[in-house]
Amino acid sequence: MSAPHRRITTRFDASSTADDVVAGLDLTGVRAIVTGASSGIGVETARSLARAGAEVTLAVRNVSAGEKTAEDIAESTGGGHVHVGALDLVDRSSIAEFTGRWTGPLHILINNAGVIVSDLARTPEGWELQFATNHLGHFALTLGLREALAAGARERGGARVVSLSSTAHMRSPVVFDDIHFERREYDPQAAYSQSKTANSLFAVEATRQWAADGIVANTVNPGGVSTGLQRDFTPRQKDYLAAAEAAGAFVYKTVQQGAATTLVAAVAPEFARTGGHYLDDGRQAHTVGNDATLFDNSHGVKEWALDPGAARQLWTVSLDLIGLPAPGETSAS
Repeated sequence: MSAPHRRITTRFDASSTADDVVAGLDLTGVRAIVTGASSGIGVETARSLARAGAEVTLAVRNVSAGEKTAEDIAESTGGGHVHVGALDLVDRSSIAEFTGRWTGPLHILINNAGVIVSDLARTPEGWELQFATNHLGHFALTLGLREALAAGARERGGARVVSLSSTAHMRSPVVFDDIHFERREYDPQAAYSQSKTANSLFAVEATRQWAADGIVANTVNPGGVSTGLQRDFTPRQKDYLAAAEAAGAFVYKTVQQGAATTLVAAVAPEFARTGGHYLDDGRQAHTVGNDATLFDNSHGVKEWALDPGAARQLWTVSLDLIGLPAPGETSAS
């Protein structure tokens, strides 16, 4: 009988801040990209990386807001190298332009951006907006930066991809039969939840495919943080969160605390060579059954979010949606 899997722990916990995680680290020479870094958790993620000496690019849709954020980060950290790049995750040409402009190695990619909507919205391709933004946009971005990440891994002995998930993943697997709600009644909460499960499955398969090149990917749950992301919650979503908070399923964190687990996945030595994990409160979360509820297991990750078969299927489906060939195939001439 094999020994039980030992979860990866660190010295950090729910009360730790992003600055706590980078304290004492010298990230000079490290190049990082943080998507959605003009507000909320992304700002504090970028700020702490810059404070530790990293060169940080804020990949944002609103360039004007990004430039103001970059100025604020530079002032608060005493300078540093902070850049701004235009990136719209639902515009494939914008993603291609961003990745095409990138030169040189990349050591840390933080897929932080995300959207929540209250009504059905679709991209020009007909994709459901939350899945398209939260998963497909970051999927295409990461694939477009793969060679830069491989170069970063060769330069510094490893590169890391960090994607932000949520306890919302516990409410839905990826429904492969109807990802874009073409047949089932639209439920914005279920749509958001499957996109967060997709974020975790992406880390599982990206690590399987790329670990040999020194690239690992992990997913993090930032915890309950009040940011602009909640402005489009439906009354049902707000009621659900209120009930979860009242039941003690989670306690709201500050934005700096919300960015801490992202930084653990990005820079902590415990996750330098291992991926495909879901982190919560600064450590690897325990796996729970698919029948678990948020109220009982707020710090767990469901089996469906780590399933290697589902991860491979999602990868293939995602490649097909964005028009790239599956591994071993070539594009038609």
